[in-house]
Amino acid sequence: MTLCSMTGFARAGGSFSDYSWNWEIKSVNGKGLDVRCRLPAGIDSIEQPARALIKENFARGNFQVGLHVTRQTNGTNLTINDAALEQVLAALGALSERMETVSPSPVEILAMRGVLETTEASETDEELALRDTALLASLKEAVQDLKKVRRAEGAHLQSVLGSAVLEIKQLSKNARDSEWIQPVAIQNRLKAQVDEILGAAPSLPEERLAHEVALLMVKADIREEIDRLDAHAMAMDELLNSAAPVGRQLDFLMQELNREANTLCSKAADVALTRIGLDLKAVIDQAREQVQNIE
Repeated sequence: MTLCSMTGFARAGGSFSDYSWNWEIKSVNGKGLDVRCRLPAGIDSIEQPARALIKENFARGNFQVGLHVTRQTNGTNLTINDAALEQVLAALGALSERMETVSPSPVEILAMRGVLETTEASETDEELALRDTALLASLKEAVQDLKKVRRAEGAHLQSVLGSAVLEIKQLSKNARDSEWIQPVAIQNRLKAQVDEILGAAPSLPEERLAHEVALLMVKADIREEIDRLDAHAMAMDELLNSAAPVGRQLDFLMQELNREANTLCSKAADVALTRIGLDLKAVIDQAREQVQNIE
C-alpha cells in the first residue's frame, strides 16, 4: 500500500451554457482537516457540497479551494422604460410648440437618462442547479488529480522512511552487538567503578555502596532500550504498509524512538555506543521531518 502526503496542488476546468471556470485546490500540512473556500458571489450554494467533497476524500491537511468563473455574455438585457419614454416625448412635443426645435434622433432619445434600462438576465432554478452540478463535477476531477499527486509524493516519502527504518534497525543491531553491553564487560566496568568509589571513600557504608552499585548496574544496562528500539522499528514498518491514514501514529512513534535514542546516549559508557546513539538521533530527526508531511 502507498502512503499519502498532505501536500499537493491540482486544477480542473469546465463550462456550462455561457459559463466557464477553473478550480484550484492546494493542500499543505495540518494537524487536522481544515477547508477554506474562495467562491465568486452568486455561487455560494455549492460551498457546503464542495467542503463535503473534500472531507469525503481526505483525512488531514489544510486545503485552499478556489474557483474562478467567467461568462461569455454580459448577462444583461436592455429594455425601454415606456413611462420614461412617454414623458420625454411629451416634453419634446411641448417644447416644439413653444419654440422652433430640431427633432432628436431615436438614438439620442434612447440615450436620455431613464429611457433605456439594463436588467440582469434571469436564470431558472433548474438552470442554476444544472450549472452547480457541472461545477461540482469539475471539482471532483480536481480532487481525484490531487489524490494522485498526494499518493505520488506519499510513495516517495514511503521509500525515504523505509530506508530510515532499515538504518534504525542496523544501528540498533550495532548497539546490541557492542561488547560494552555484554555481561562480562558490564561486570568489569562496574568492578572498576566500585574500586574507584572505595578508593575515594574507603569508609563508605555497605548500604551506600550497595546503592551506588545498583545505580551503576541500572545505568549500564541498555538492553531494554534496544529491545524497545527494535519493537518501534517493527511497528513503523507495519504503519508504512498500512492503507489507512497513519501520519499521527507515525509522529507519536517517532517521539518514542527519539526518547529511546536519548536514553541510550545518556546510559552509554563507551564512545562507540554514544556515537551509535547520536547516529540514531540524526536518522530519527530526519525521518520525523518527513513524517510531518504524511496524511
